[in-house]
Amino acid sequence: MHYSRLFTIFILTISVLTKATAQTPAAPVYKADPKREFRGVWIATVENIDWPTNKFTPAPLQKQQLQNILDAHQATGINAVMFQVRPAADAFYLKSREPWSKWLTGQQGQAPYPLYDPLQFAIDEAHKRGMELHAWFNPYRATNDGKFSALSPKHITNTKPEWFMVYGGIKLFNPGIPEVREYIVQVILDVVDNYDIDGVHMDDYFYPYAIAGQHINDADAFKKYGGDFTDIKDWRRNNVDQLIHMLTDSIHKHKPRLKFGISPFGIWANKYQNPDGSDTHGGDSYYELYADARKWMKEGWLDYINPQLYWPIGYPNAEFRKLVDWWSDNTYNRHLYVGHAVYRINERKVTNFKHPDEVPNEIKHLRANPRVQGSVFFSSTSLLNNLLGFTDSLKQTYYRHPALPPVMLWLDSVPPNTPRNVTAKAQNGSVLLNWETPLLAQDKEPVYGYVIYKFEGIEKPDISDPKNILHIQYNTDTTYADKAVSPGKTYSYIITAIDRLKNESDRSPAIAVTAR
Repeated sequence: MHYSRLFTIFILTISVLTKATAQTPAAPVYKADPKREFRGVWIATVENIDWPTNKFTPAPLQKQQLQNILDAHQATGINAVMFQVRPAADAFYLKSREPWSKWLTGQQGQAPYPLYDPLQFAIDEAHKRGMELHAWFNPYRATNDGKFSALSPKHITNTKPEWFMVYGGIKLFNPGIPEVREYIVQVILDVVDNYDIDGVHMDDYFYPYAIAGQHINDADAFKKYGGDFTDIKDWRRNNVDQLIHMLTDSIHKHKPRLKFGISPFGIWANKYQNPDGSDTHGGDSYYELYADARKWMKEGWLDYINPQLYWPIGYPNAEFRKLVDWWSDNTYNRHLYVGHAVYRINERKVTNFKHPDEVPNEIKHLRANPRVQGSVFFSSTSLLNNLLGFTDSLKQTYYRHPALPPVMLWLDSVPPNTPRNVTAKAQNGSVLLNWETPLLAQDKEPVYGYVIYKFEGIEKPDISDPKNILHIQYNTDTTYADKAVSPGKTYSYIITAIDRLKNESDRSPAIAVTAR
């Protein structure tokens, strides 16, 4: 999302206010906690929405703020963060061909002081907490305002001015120019090659959202590069298709186990526009943004789709459940994570968002659909603010047990081997677990981490139930101290290994020990 998407959502909201229901949505049947579920949150850096607090925050305080944010999300049960690293042809990472972001240091091109690499820091801190980190890129936005004179001399708009068009007072890459697409791919590969990220993530900004009185100035590019296309709209859509196809090929060639996902606008197309569309009446991505996300899934170009379903259950023009079910029917065996509008909780204009049960009921609806694998919340600050107690409901109910991310068998279906020689030794106030690294897996991929399960007394070991997960670690340490024990009680432990895509090994034998 998303910053300027808030205005678009607001306009759609106003257009159907008179139809909005004031009734509390009926609660779906609750489904037990899954052991595997994607539980993500967007951490937006554009305009300092989530981090850092402001563009003049000193580097040491920036790091502390990010650690605090990740600590809070870990306590909530979040297992993935979408971390915005390129808001506007700029960078929140050191190894970049683009200048440092002004939202990091106050001036574009100025490095943080003392020098550090925010992306590397975020990756390390996320992995310490058992969270994936997906690097979030905005592909085509080059500025977020009209202050062009404040741009770095090295900014791409100054070195390649012919690549850009102005729309809505900001500069955008022209997606119809082949060199633009190649450049964007190279920018993203800088991160793929140099950082241990878990995924590449893109948001909903392709061609710009329509603004009354504005015109996309790409006639010259169409004339030069249009080829056999007779309709400029089909050509624009093909330009975006080419970028997505190039990206998936390049990302997976450089790192075959790296995830690639996109978070499109919540409506692909309305049924009245397209017979394959959803039963909705709102803005769309296919005709307005020239973004054919359904095709990208059908062609297998994406590993996950994360549509922004920012309307409530029962909303007439864009009903949440209808959209979830439409997307689940159009994912073509790839993953579907639903984007939730946490920032709208307690909003005055739409009554349903004033109900504390609205977003929890959305989660219940997802869990009743086996073709939905999780959620992502916009945005971090809204989740931290615990609007109407929603974050508490995650901690206490929906995310009260840990979850592993869902596996992607089309990228990797070979699990690690089982950890060897597990031992458990009672110490004063703790149990110390040790084990040996498994033998190398059949596909020669090294172990990425471990899952530790804990059982009390004569409880029958069941590693399919997430309530038995004691600890998930994304490192190769082979020791763990369980300090949550009571003297005289007997516990048993099982350890499994996981690889980079979270395929899980067979279980080790259960090892029993009495605490002292």
